[in-house]
Amino acid sequence: MVDPEHQRRILGDIAEIHVAELGSEAALVEACREADADAVVTDIATPVTAEALSKLDLSIVARAAVGFDNIDVESAAEHGVVVTNVPAYCTDEVATHSVALLLSCIRATPTYDRAVRAGEWPPTPGRELHRMKGRTLGFLSFGAIAQRTAELCSGFGLETIVYDPYVDDDVLDEYGVEPVSLDELYARSDYLSVNAPATPETRGMVDADAFGALDDDAIVVNTGRGAVIDEDALVDALREGDIAAAGLDVFEEEPLPPDSPLRELGNAVLSPHAAWCSVEARAEVNEQTASDIKRVLTGDEPTALVEPRWN
Repeated sequence: MVDPEHQRRILGDIAEIHVAELGSEAALVEACREADADAVVTDIATPVTAEALSKLDLSIVARAAVGFDNIDVESAAEHGVVVTNVPAYCTDEVATHSVALLLSCIRATPTYDRAVRAGEWPPTPGRELHRMKGRTLGFLSFGAIAQRTAELCSGFGLETIVYDPYVDDDVLDEYGVEPVSLDELYARSDYLSVNAPATPETRGMVDADAFGALDDDAIVVNTGRGAVIDEDALVDALREGDIAAAGLDVFEEEPLPPDSPLRELGNAVLSPHAAWCSVEARAEVNEQTASDIKRVLTGDEPTALVEPRWN
């Protein structure tokens, strides 16, 4: 996703660009020390911990994505380090991908595709398919991506419900969605779109009880964070027929381990945390990341500052 050449076009007059394999706290510290770095652009796999921040003299940690789960934002603030992200660069892409996963599950297109390629011509995919019109789409969290997903789904004749205790009533009114309790979300959703960030509050919240509360022909789509779903419980639900299918772009562990049972389940549609992907999104994320680094290094305010929770 990060394009060093794009970064150089923006930062070349004020900073040298060093490319390094990160992925661990030790690798981050070593690479930054070798480069005498003032700024670092990090991926989700690299933990930017309090310990790492205490060993470095950084001005900014830039996350070239929406999420910043891997960065200790509070510790960064204590060390005077600015943290930035790119909150809107792939809203349309992820929303579109969410709809694609949902439709793939509803119509079982991957199952049919595999069958036809294998020389088969099955009239059904091995499970009951249901008409989409008149069913209920539920959102777990209703931020920008979920809102765009709701817009894209508005022509499908769905009832739309939302569980999000932090969203304003005027936003719910704008999108014509009904606020419900978490229990009601699970009880009523034929299609559940998981868009919640990974926080101590949300980790593992879609658990065995949630899958038990969903109807056995329900479909779950997750383009938010893998940690929000209890993956073992999801596997059991897919195996036992407690839900019909799942479309997943994010996982508890990424890349998905070779021995993950999700790989073997025909009613799971999987993609490799690629919902963000487009030519336009790649250009935008590099443009904003580098531009915010330039702003901070030249004494200006960044456009996308991540505030510590205690602010």
